[in-house]
Amino acid sequence: MRCEEKFHEIYGRDADGISFSPYRICPIGAHSDHNLGKITGFAIDKGIHIAYRPKQNGVIEMSSLQFPKRAQWHIREIGEKTGDWADYLRGATWALEKEHSLSVGLCGVIDGSLPIGGLSSSAAVILAFLDALCRVNQIILTAQKLINIAFDAERNYVRVNVGTLDQSCEVLSRKNHLLYLDCKDNHYELIPASKNMKPYKIAVFFSGLEHSLAGSKYNMRVDELRAGVYALQAFAGMDYGKFHEANARDVSFEIYEEYKEKLPEQWRRRCEHWYTEFKRVEAGAEAWRRGDIEEYGRLSFESGWSSIHNWESGAPEQIRLYEIMRETSGIYGGRFSGAGFKGCCMALIDPSKAESIAEEVERKYLTSFPEMKGKYSFHLCESADGVKR
Repeated sequence: MRCEEKFHEIYGRDADGISFSPYRICPIGAHSDHNLGKITGFAIDKGIHIAYRPKQNGVIEMSSLQFPKRAQWHIREIGEKTGDWADYLRGATWALEKEHSLSVGLCGVIDGSLPIGGLSSSAAVILAFLDALCRVNQIILTAQKLINIAFDAERNYVRVNVGTLDQSCEVLSRKNHLLYLDCKDNHYELIPASKNMKPYKIAVFFSGLEHSLAGSKYNMRVDELRAGVYALQAFAGMDYGKFHEANARDVSFEIYEEYKEKLPEQWRRRCEHWYTEFKRVEAGAEAWRRGDIEEYGRLSFESGWSSIHNWESGAPEQIRLYEIMRETSGIYGGRFSGAGFKGCCMALIDPSKAESIAEEVERKYLTSFPEMKGKYSFHLCESADGVKR
């Protein structure tokens, strides 16, 4: 494992342990968890590994195979975020220290097994790091507590307006099961793949796009949705409090239908995505329960369309990949993954057609974006268990 080799190169001895968190995909349920919607998702058999050893002096010293510069801080002197790759780890330390008294630090090396972007590597990094930090401090967390601490780190330290989709998929998922989660009360169900279901694997098409100026629009999209919800509450004569407390889940679809034409166009589109995605998730869970992967895939394609046209996310490269997937035989369904401003698309595919799918998508994509040759990549994955605590 590369992180173990690098650890030995840096420190001249072997790591004491390896922590792992899988990446995740969310075929239906995107852009809804932050407003207490429902989601469906999987963990996949690729993710973040951390090779580590404890440091009794309380210092944390971390290196990454994906980013330059070593990061260092003390478990009780974390400080403010600095804007570098290690902010997610500082946030994890900060969030865990609020709940548990820490005495032991660690030195470690991080490695990701797929390119960054769209698979929630940020949540996976936090979770793998929390696992290591808990182990050296002999702390045992329940699944929900682990999710909550990871969420606190990203939402309140790094300041990204995420919900709990990423952390939940990466902790709660089980191989060959669909995670069906209600973000309002954290109730979840693991729906097994039916014996009648056609075979499937998970394909990840990495666009080669690692950075996009549009990425800064993620928080703005959430604010636009919340603004629409706030206005709907006022139009309907509902009691409402502070702006940041407004949630689409608290406003019925019937109220949205009655007053949506009064909303500014951008706010209406954000609401349209949230309310229709809620219905798609419910329908998708039932399709999976029946073993109808083709219907589940169709709903995933529909989710992708809404993300493009209603949520208005997606760089041109990702949108082109999505269009190619829709016209490629053997792909049941898919969409771009994550916030939708850089990174990858995911799809559920017929394994018997994996080779032809890989060839066709690459050929058409590189015809549209020849500058991505050498950066674009295809990865075939399986569903997987979440973090082992």
